[in-house]
Amino acid sequence: MNKIAGTLAMLSILVSSTSAYAIECNNTVWNKIQANGKIVVGVKADTKPWGYRSSDGKLIGMEIDLAQEVADTLGVELELVAVQSSNRMQFLEVGKIDLMIATMSDRLDRRKIVGVVGPNYYSSGTNIMAPKALKITSWNDLNGKPVCGKQGTFYNKIIEERYGADVIAFGGNAEAKQALRDKKCIAWVYDDSVIAGDLLSGNFDDYEMPLASEDDNPWGIAVPIEERNCVFGRFISGMQFNWHQTGDLIKLEEKWGIQSTAYLATQKDQFADWLSE
Repeated sequence: MNKIAGTLAMLSILVSSTSAYAIECNNTVWNKIQANGKIVVGVKADTKPWGYRSSDGKLIGMEIDLAQEVADTLGVELELVAVQSSNRMQFLEVGKIDLMIATMSDRLDRRKIVGVVGPNYYSSGTNIMAPKALKITSWNDLNGKPVCGKQGTFYNKIIEERYGADVIAFGGNAEAKQALRDKKCIAWVYDDSVIAGDLLSGNFDDYEMPLASEDDNPWGIAVPIEERNCVFGRFISGMQFNWHQTGDLIKLEEKWGIQSTAYLATQKDQFADWLSE
């Protein structure tokens, strides 16, 4: 309780520092969490290693660890709710969840619906999965070569125009990856977070993600939009700042076997304590 009281005192000062925020903030969800002694967090259940089910059905993953740290810092219980890309914002809008940590790219249109708070905690970009035997080391190695992709993704046009790849687009990722196995293309281009999950699945041991990701799109944690600039939003913003400063996110990458990202290294340097050695 002392931990909660201290956190409340600190955050109340932050909120009251701007009179407009003080007038507009009802802190409904924040107060509900404190009253119930529980926070309900929406996470993915099918996106390894960020959020997925273990063999016994338990939700585990990097983002589940983040949700647990939020709950522990608040001194409340954690309830997890499995969400999908198609319903995660709706669940937050209607109050089925209090907080959303679910591999959501931070975009302007989404900020009009849910309260995305910074600094962003992760990022994903464009990359390829290719056979290790090909020893691809540069995006330019794709020039004039067939590359499998998924119809409708923006990556296809980019790597065609930027690197001269010959993209063969399929209706779904399963077909694209099978074509890669069948050697109809030298690589599969897609979101690096999805590729990382495939490489951890044990089904692609002879493949790798050999290049530096491009066109990063940071991921956002979201609170209800009316709480974005209030106590709850500022608390979650502080959690993310701390994760970057301490390097906790980099440690979680290592824990879950995720290929290290330049984004997290850059963020750690950006938010470093200037007095630390």
